[in-house]
Amino acid sequence: MIATRIMELRKRRGLMIALVAVNIGIPTVFLTIRLLTHALAPASYGPAGGYDIYTSLVARIMFVFGFIVAATLGCTAGSVDLSEGMFRHLVVTGRSRLALYLARIPAGLAIVVPIVAIGFTVVCAVCVFAAPTQLNYNGVHVPANLSRPTLESWAADHPTEVICDFPYNLGPSSGASLGNVVQAVNCNKGPNGGTRIFKQPPGVQPPPQPTEAQMRNTARTIARISYVDYSRQFLYPSNSLMIESGLWLELEAAIGFIVGLGLASLIGQRTVAVVLMIVLELILTPIVSMNVIPHLINAQRAVVGLATTHLEPGDLPLPFGGGGGPGGGRGMGVLVPESTTVAVCVIVAWLVVWTALGAWRMMTRDA
Repeated sequence: MIATRIMELRKRRGLMIALVAVNIGIPTVFLTIRLLTHALAPASYGPAGGYDIYTSLVARIMFVFGFIVAATLGCTAGSVDLSEGMFRHLVVTGRSRLALYLARIPAGLAIVVPIVAIGFTVVCAVCVFAAPTQLNYNGVHVPANLSRPTLESWAADHPTEVICDFPYNLGPSSGASLGNVVQAVNCNKGPNGGTRIFKQPPGVQPPPQPTEAQMRNTARTIARISYVDYSRQFLYPSNSLMIESGLWLELEAAIGFIVGLGLASLIGQRTVAVVLMIVLELILTPIVSMNVIPHLINAQRAVVGLATTHLEPGDLPLPFGGGGGPGGGRGMGVLVPESTTVAVCVIVAWLVVWTALGAWRMMTRDA
């Protein structure tokens, strides 16, 4: 029965092409273009892979559009018998209607899961093997994965770059001497990039230039302050992040398929169900995820898209904006608060309820 359902879905070539094009084609074409442009003009175009490319593709492209095409497949599986007039013939065979419905779940997942896995594997391979060789930290090329003492030593050897380009805030507790050194260093680049021009208004004496020892000590202090942020920057995604991201994408695709299957079976047609699933993913979920609505926060937490976003690996940017970058830069503070336990319960409830509704409608529908 499951094999028959798989064959029915695979015969819909347009749907299969769309599924492959979104999950495999879009990332492959994008990364291929980046590989070619970097090979032809490496000075103008950066490496094709790397941590930033990986996080953008996974969280902003594969997550959102993977859900939509998986939901489209689910809506098709839930309505194909009715739209093609085959439901009556299935009932006549005497097979259990519940078994007929439940067989569509493993059949659809057997198509969706491998396709998502192939597209994700392509992204991981390119982002790891075509990653940059040096970390670009706020415009400064810094060796990656340095310890705190090693970063301080590197900063002492490159004081001007660290003082001028590292993101930091000395604060009042850092001392006036460090602030004076920072103010005295000229960070205005000339038109040729390497030439630095320092002009003071007439009658104003320029600040005394710091000694080399002062600049080295200041650079060490700035490196120590910036280390927490620096330690969250990577050349390419770690193995743990790739495993967690892959499982997260598969979960999102499975949710889209199962909810779409139940919705299409409930209302008896595909088009309206697909439109509702797109509205859920692209309109409703971003609104309830980023805006706290007074007296409706519990209803917001019941939206499956918010629950899935809360299960996102911590080093990925939010799928719908509101922050980016690894660790603390991902913008978790703008999400409607929700515990992991509640998020898991919401996802399970959506899967169970929509499966029950779809199965109930199929069992009670007139043949």
